[in-house]
Amino acid sequence: MKLAARIEDLCKFYYLGGEEVHALAGISLDVPEGDYVAIMGPSGSGKSTLLNLLGCLDRPTSGQFYLGDDDVAQLNDDELSVIRASRIGFVFQSYNLIPQLTVLENIAVPLYYYHGRVTPEDSERCVELATMVGLGNRLGHRPMQLSGGQQQRAGIARSLVNDPFFILADEPTGNLDSVTTAEILDLLDALNEVKKTIIMVTHEDEVAHRARRIVRLRDGLIVSDDRLRDLSSN
Repeated sequence: MKLAARIEDLCKFYYLGGEEVHALAGISLDVPEGDYVAIMGPSGSGKSTLLNLLGCLDRPTSGQFYLGDDDVAQLNDDELSVIRASRIGFVFQSYNLIPQLTVLENIAVPLYYYHGRVTPEDSERCVELATMVGLGNRLGHRPMQLSGGQQQRAGIARSLVNDPFFILADEPTGNLDSVTTAEILDLLDALNEVKKTIIMVTHEDEVAHRARRIVRLRDGLIVSDDRLRDLSSN
């Protein structure tokens, strides 16, 4: 089975007040293409550190992190920036849209980071993605003209624009009411059903159970990895 991401014996140590803190104490995890993984754990469990490493926002102290066949664990900052723009789609709790840009322009932002430009074909893809997430009639709107749910839809479209290895969703429904939460989770379900790989960090059991698999962390280690639905089921 082809893997979207694989980590092997990943460790992250920090030094605070002269003391070594083991944020991640050696974890290994395979994420097959098309999987939908919820990562959970109490405060201090290591999930934020794992999120930063999976997002190539930080480098591990030791261990390997493979995207496809490439070990990206020890790349330099410039190389990690390229990886973030080209291979990972981000969905944030606070949406992280640029206020001055329209929906269409926000969706295209990763293309500017990676290619430095947007081609006519890219623009067509951005329109297609906006339409897919239900924003086809909001292309020229700016974030302040959108509801929270619409902003998150724009964020999800942006996460798909570079056809990433996986979507990394950080508490994607944390700022939404229950009705809008259900709509966003339905959208993530629909993306996963067409084989998009999703790794989601959440503290809500109800949200986590929408995934195919729940990985729980404690004290920098994986303490459980439960498969809820296999990869062939919808």
